[in-house]
Amino acid sequence: MLLTTTPTIQGRRITAYCGLVFGEVIIGTDFARDFAAGFTNLFGGRSSAYEEALTEARQQAMDEMEKRARAMGANAVVGVDLDYESLGQMMMVSASGTAVTAELLEKE
Repeated sequence: MLLTTTPTIQGRRITAYCGLVFGEVIIGTDFARDFAAGFTNLFGGRSSAYEEALTEARQQAMDEMEKRARAMGANAVVGVDLDYESLGQMMMVSASGTAVTAELLEKE
């Protein structure tokens, strides 16, 4: 399935709009990750533990959105947007877009 942040797909014609689709993932922080991140904050640098967790959550949110788009009969999602929200000790990652069916344009 093609996922794109653009409203159109170059070389393809959108033939049907199936509707909005979403994928949401909420991840919790744990003591070990918070402890390690505290050292990173103290000494500077990047928190690889949090980066890995966010990368995994982002992929899960996009996978969930794609699964819901397939269930609607779509073969692509356009206008994809990713949002991140802090919910106390948890982090929510959400992916949204418009599920569409698209076909290749005929070559001239």
